[in-house]
Amino acid sequence: MSAVQSLPETDELAAALAWHDGDAIATIQTLLNDCRRLREQLALAEISMSLGFTRGWRPSVDESAQPTA
Repeated sequence: MSAVQSLPETDELAAALAWHDGDAIATIQTLLNDCRRLREQLALAEISMSLGFTRGWRPSVDESAQPTA
């Protein structure tokens, strides 16, 4: 487990702001860019994975499409 995963949300926010020297705009821009990149990677995974490989599961941006345990 990384140190970031074990921090409460407020500490993660403080760490993100500290990384950008307290610049909230730069922090938000970085988070939006990261989100955009992850969505692009998810779209690539979705079109490149076969249904047989994933036993019917398809990656999706839609959070309601998550499999149930």
